Amino acid sequence: MTFESPHSSSISREIEAFNQGDHLHAYRLLGAKPTEEFGQVGYRFRVWAPHAFQVYLQGDFSNWQLIPMERLSGGIWALFNAQAQAGQCYKYGIDHGNGHIEYKIDPFATEFERPPKDASILSSHATFHWQDQTWLEQQSQINKFESPLQIYELHPGSWRRHPDGRFYTWEDLAESLIPYLREMSYSHVELMPVMDHPHEASWGYQITGYFAVSARYGDCQGLRHFINTAHQANIGVILDWVPGHFNRNANALAYYDGTATFESDDVTLADNPTWGTLNFDLSKGPVQSFLLSNLYYWIEEFHVDGIRVDAVSHILCKSLDQQPQGSIQDNLSFLKEDSLAFLRRMNQLLARDHPQVYRIAEESSALEGITTSLEDGGIGFDFKWNMGWMQDTLKFMSLDPLYRPASLRLLTFVFMYQFKERYILPLSHDEVVHGKCSLLGRMPGDRFSQFANLRLLHAYMLAQPGKILHFMGNELGQFLEWRYYEELDWTGLQRPYNQEYQYFIKELNHLGLTCPEFYQLDDQPQGILILDADDLEEGVLSFIRRGKQEEDLTLVLLNFTPVDRFKRRVGLPIDGTYQVIMHSQAMVYGGKLKDFQKTYQTEAIPYHHQAFSVELDIPGLSAIFIRLQSDPSKGGNSNKGGC
Repeated sequence: MTFESPHSSSISREIEAFNQGDHLHAYRLLGAKPTEEFGQVGYRFRVWAPHAFQVYLQGDFSNWQLIPMERLSGGIWALFNAQAQAGQCYKYGIDHGNGHIEYKIDPFATEFERPPKDASILSSHATFHWQDQTWLEQQSQINKFESPLQIYELHPGSWRRHPDGRFYTWEDLAESLIPYLREMSYSHVELMPVMDHPHEASWGYQITGYFAVSARYGDCQGLRHFINTAHQANIGVILDWVPGHFNRNANALAYYDGTATFESDDVTLADNPTWGTLNFDLSKGPVQSFLLSNLYYWIEEFHVDGIRVDAVSHILCKSLDQQPQGSIQDNLSFLKEDSLAFLRRMNQLLARDHPQVYRIAEESSALEGITTSLEDGGIGFDFKWNMGWMQDTLKFMSLDPLYRPASLRLLTFVFMYQFKERYILPLSHDEVVHGKCSLLGRMPGDRFSQFANLRLLHAYMLAQPGKILHFMGNELGQFLEWRYYEELDWTGLQRPYNQEYQYFIKELNHLGLTCPEFYQLDDQPQGILILDADDLEEGVLSFIRRGKQEEDLTLVLLNFTPVDRFKRRVGLPIDGTYQVIMHSQAMVYGGKLKDFQKTYQTEAIPYHHQAFSVELDIPGLSAIFIRLQSDPSKGGNSNKGGC
């Protein structure tokens, strides 16, 4: 074993940058790295423990005997060990100076034992041969806001399992999940946290090893293989990321060197009673370097396409007992200054260095400016989850359909604010657990009506401006709530209406990927023309979605009651032939209609303040999409075979 000079100029500069919060690749400095020094091959260990009395290294290579490490500048401890080899386990012993040594993980380790074991593992850091250059080049050219974004939110441990209960590995998921996503017309998969975590019931949101992949599913190379395979199939990968709080287990980051290290010195600020975790102190330079370099690690070393930042409201707000309303500038006294500065800086850096990566906020308050640019005083995220839309929509759809018309404004309230942010419309994992019921379980009526309502819900979701997120299982129509400890209810596809409903979601997603009116102008008022949002008697909502081209136009009709509405006249802005591209009550989707009118020709009868109109029937609990049929001789889309 050998030490390194604490006076090395390059190391000193890196340590200084780390402590100032400016080291965007701190994972290359800290942790355990295979190297050759003084003619010997081994591992160089470095760990940040600024207030430790002494730090020791122990592992398989030392028969778990303690080896004292060398203190460098800036709170870094270092050691080179020539006996250390890939695959061996190790820990750090933190001497508090009072005769007590506490054994800790390596915060920068890229592999850990599978829980309940908790040792860090020496990784070989083998090179991975990527084959996704075509995908990356394509993504660098797209406009994120004018492109389809249809996300399949996934918990890797419970999508499928082997018959004996074993988890699917990343290789298993690459083989089975990626083709499924392609078949179902999803553009991206969002992985609930895959970082190392000890407790499965936390779903990954209480992280211990921020730079490691959970051993339940494999290793870093396995995840790289999964992402590489996804990109070759034109599927993007988004990671859930938790920079607000961390697992408080004593062997991990909590009070790492015996004092408040990653958390605040103020116990009340450090404690997170909501989740039983500890909050990161985002005012500390080393903590900023830790988190920012973690972002760069996943983006640069794993080619991820997006980051969904968890619990932004908890990061930003001093107290969630009061929900902030109005702009960020109006709420500065309500917000945590250091957290606000960190999120702004994070978005600024990613926009500069990785502009193609989606920056998504899971933010639940009414605070305005989450997706506003930094230059205009905002925080600079690309998208924000629209939690209000989700809650209002599910509450509305849970009502007895006969009483929905009088409550229609619960559904249409979103029209009042839908362009204040750039939104993702989520039907996420949080809505199908803890006694809330599955989506199907929330729908009123008999089984036929439940599925009719479920199709109506998803059709409305696609038609409403905003990007789309489905939690896994939502597309199956399973009746049971999500259970993290077992696979989805795939056998439910053999029950009445489930297969037809799954086919409906597939067809609906295809429209979302191919019809520009459903994605090009999601964040702009010209993307929607509302015809009637105040039908409080019959409960029919009608509007038009528009793309950038005149011919990209679809009429959306939604009947939220079980009563058929006959000979309803609906206004249209353009004269021509319109083709039904989706009818949720078609028998092929599990509906009641074996046949129905497929095309409509406008009449020069003004209606809904439009110059033209059509007359049609709107069956109960139905969604109908009717698209302008362009003239192919003029270079338009004839709508044959989809949009």
